Amino acid sequence: RVFLPACLTAEEGEEECRLLGKFNLRGYVEAEDAIHVIGGMFPIHFRTILEEDPTSTPPMSPLCEGFNFRGYRWVKAMIHAINDINKRDDILPNITLGYQIYDTCYTMSKTVENSLAFLTGQNETTPVFRCSSGAPLAAVVGAGGSTLSIASSRILGLYYFPQIGYASSSLLLSDKYQFPTYLRTIPSDQVQSEGMADLVHHFGWKWIGTIAADDDYGKYGVKAFKEKVENAYTCIAFSETIPKIYSRAKILTVVETVKLTNATVIVVYSSDIDFHPLMEELIISNISAKTWIASEAWITSALIARPEYFPLLGGTIGFAIKRGEIPGLKEFLLDLHPSKNPDDDLAIEFWQTAFNCTWPNSNVPYNTDNRKNVTGHENITDFSSDQLCTGEENLEDLNNTYLDVSQLRITYNVYKAVFAVANALELLRLCKESGEAGPFEPGNTCAGIDDFEPWQLMYYMKNCMKFTVLDEFVHIDEKGDVYTPYDILNWQRNETGEINFVKVGIFNMTGEGNKEFRVINESIFWNNPSEHPRSTCNDNCQPGYRKGILQGKPSCCYDCIQCAEGQISTNGGKCTACPEDHWSNEQRSKCVLKEVEFLAYGEALGMTLIALSIFGVFVVLAVTGVYIKHRATPLVRANDRDLSFLIQYSLIVTLLTSILFIGKPEDWSCQSRQVTLALGFSLCLSCVLGKTVMLFLTHLAKNSKVAEKARMSFKPIFQKIIVLLSVLTEVGICTAYLILEPPRMYKNTQFTTLKIIFECDEGSIVYLCVMFGFDVFLAILCFLTAIVSRKLPNNFNEAKFVTFGMLVFFIVWISFVPAYLSTRGKFKVAVEIFAILASSFGLLGCIFVPKCYIILLKPARNTEEIVGGRATTNDKSAPPTSASSTSEVNNTTISTVLED
Repeated sequence: RVFLPACLTAEEGEEECRLLGKFNLRGYVEAEDAIHVIGGMFPIHFRTILEEDPTSTPPMSPLCEGFNFRGYRWVKAMIHAINDINKRDDILPNITLGYQIYDTCYTMSKTVENSLAFLTGQNETTPVFRCSSGAPLAAVVGAGGSTLSIASSRILGLYYFPQIGYASSSLLLSDKYQFPTYLRTIPSDQVQSEGMADLVHHFGWKWIGTIAADDDYGKYGVKAFKEKVENAYTCIAFSETIPKIYSRAKILTVVETVKLTNATVIVVYSSDIDFHPLMEELIISNISAKTWIASEAWITSALIARPEYFPLLGGTIGFAIKRGEIPGLKEFLLDLHPSKNPDDDLAIEFWQTAFNCTWPNSNVPYNTDNRKNVTGHENITDFSSDQLCTGEENLEDLNNTYLDVSQLRITYNVYKAVFAVANALELLRLCKESGEAGPFEPGNTCAGIDDFEPWQLMYYMKNCMKFTVLDEFVHIDEKGDVYTPYDILNWQRNETGEINFVKVGIFNMTGEGNKEFRVINESIFWNNPSEHPRSTCNDNCQPGYRKGILQGKPSCCYDCIQCAEGQISTNGGKCTACPEDHWSNEQRSKCVLKEVEFLAYGEALGMTLIALSIFGVFVVLAVTGVYIKHRATPLVRANDRDLSFLIQYSLIVTLLTSILFIGKPEDWSCQSRQVTLALGFSLCLSCVLGKTVMLFLTHLAKNSKVAEKARMSFKPIFQKIIVLLSVLTEVGICTAYLILEPPRMYKNTQFTTLKIIFECDEGSIVYLCVMFGFDVFLAILCFLTAIVSRKLPNNFNEAKFVTFGMLVFFIVWISFVPAYLSTRGKFKVAVEIFAILASSFGLLGCIFVPKCYIILLKPARNTEEIVGGRATTNDKSAPPTSASSTSEVNNTTISTVLED
């Protein structure tokens, strides 16, 4: 090789050249007959050899170690793609493409070296000039990781040099202000993170751990995942970082976190190279029963997908980019032998590593892995193997990543990336051949295929990047992103013990925001097959408990608090109130019917009240029988016998009305009982009023001739008119009450939470007060007229007995009001029934019992003379009469006996 030094202008005007440094670049260069060269950067090795920083010697480009079969396959895929393009006539005819491929060693420093070498055409650090006399470099494919692509793109972007990635998915690379010339054939992590979040939500996992590589790919990937997945029901349990430079102490810290966490689902955003050391420590620690969610960087990696890792990683679910079939690739991969090109150091190193032998007469080291392994023991530095390679080794006998073409995903992206550059070159070529105006200023010119600037090729890569490769339509948008579906893979073991990547779903998202997410749950193998994996901060609350907030903890961590009375939870989640007629059981796990309370016929209190009511009816009927049998006697005929029968009938009505208050309330019973009671009392009291009015007029007639004439003209018909008018008035009030706002049955749940009290909602309180207020008005009139007439001088003055009856009536109902308002439930109804019975028995006893006593036990006193007060009696057992107490002061008596 001939290296041209950088040229610097001295003060004297003379040119002085000085070499700034040299790079140790390894790879493949084939540009001898090429018109244009496509650059490539691939991680052919895992890492650089760590050495102490030099202080007394010039800095040297680091060496690399750890041969990467997967990265080497990507190199071969790029070469195969360029060979396919060179053979085709429909794209870049008569134009030969070459390649310039370098090893990044999966480190940033080597990636920067590669980028500078691409710009200068040399391996010196002089990036301002391109001194190569060979074919111009059209674009660069790579590099193999997001951090590496970010580093190289910051350099290449300064010169607007096209770069297209095949495995760098960091969403940071979509920023065209920072990376104006970067495109890629792999979707952004923004898409993958949303798919992972949908997967977590699909399976209901609440408590998720995350592990990220300490680079832009891991950190930005986990950041995007957190933004998508975190909500009120899903939280991040921990976030750990895998060190980029191996440190066993830091890795053990991550292992300890994984061991102690109760999160059973862990998302890993890392490359297989970075994740491998952690995996070794996790296996040593014998950690199991975890479900791992893999990013596309390691889901199909043979470095991780080993049978010995299956106890830990079995059942892993991950996202893999679209798989493709590349015709002829397997044959091209097999067409490799060190003897074909003795100067191909990488082929020799591949052969030695693959077959564990040393190639004869070769200076290529067999093993340069000087790093301490994950067990802490120093690796032996072997520069040769005891066994020499014979050259007869068969590649087809190998079972490694290099020859595995069953999961061509990143490899397929490499193939598409090469075709993307070729498509842009073809569009640039066609511009001048078409003879039409070009896109470049000034003059709307076209660039020539044999003489163009990188920014001119970038125009076609940015604005016209639509092409077809292997029957797949590829569209790279203005941000340099492509949208292709992800396969959701599940790690399962086959019959031979190897790991199979079984497709169990798909996630597809388009640039318009539409997405498709499908998972076949039945096809998934879980690490713990006995049950579907759960991942929660703490166990679900038992039925009857709800989740309570724990101060200082994420929302997914909670305390279990028992539901309040009347509320239940069936799954330990949110408490819900029971329906109105139900109540929670003691465990708060289900709603049960509330106990219903009303004054039932079958209970002792109800039966007692019915018995008293029936007894009262029989007593009234007995009185009626006595009155019928002795209807012709003066005592029965006195003061309108018909009113006496009406009073007896009304008492039967009021006594029987009490039965309507017993039993389960219904709308009809609620409407009938109060109305019937009011009508019964109005009939009774109006009849009593008809009697007392006559007595009142008799009282006034003692001292007034006008009153005497009024009394004489007051015939029995007028007493009945009083009754009729009073009853009709009450009927009118009751009718308006029933029509406008009638009572109804009401389930009272306010008084007690454990019971439903069936009672009557009385409707309009105003109408109810008017209805019974009219009865009270009649009672007051009865009382006033009776108390004025109580001293009339006849032996059996009804006014006196009516006065006592009204006093009993008032005492009962005045006592009833506070008792009624202070009770609830069936006892409230019982209080009202007691008031009805007591007032009915009081009227019955005060008005009719004294007369029945005379009629049945003292028939001798039931004469016109004695009843009218015109004769006295010496019967000391007889009830006192006003005649006996006033005969000495009044020699003249006024008869108050009014016959029918």
